[in-house]
Order: sequence, then structure tokens, then C-alpha cells
Amino acid sequence: MINIQASSDRSRVADTEIWQSLKNAIASSSGFQRWLSESTAQIQSFRLDEQVQRYLRETLENLAY
Repeated sequence: MINIQASSDRSRVADTEIWQSLKNAIASSSGFQRWLSESTAQIQSFRLDEQVQRYLRETLENLAY
């Protein structure tokens, strides 16, 4: 049981590291920067995690059409 938890903990750490790296890459992209500059003050006040999640959601919604 301990090995399963340790493996699960490592997986969570790896997931967190991947998300941090991906989030930073997205946040530094020109598309995200343009989207953020055109966004409302409310969106600009969000944490970076929330901004990136909203940007990805809106981008995927637009691509779906």
C-alpha cells in the first residue's frame, strides 16, 4: 500500500510540473498575450491558472465551430 501511495504522489508531482511548464508556455505565447490584452479587467484580475484555463476553453470552443 505504501508503494502505491508513493507512486501516486510522484505522479501528482509530475502532473503539477507538467501543468506549470505548459501554463508558462501558453502564458508567454503571442495568442494568449493578445487574448489577455483584449479581455475584461475582471479576467485580467484572475490568477494565471484561471486565465490559462479560460483561454484554452474559449480557444477550443472557437475551434469547435
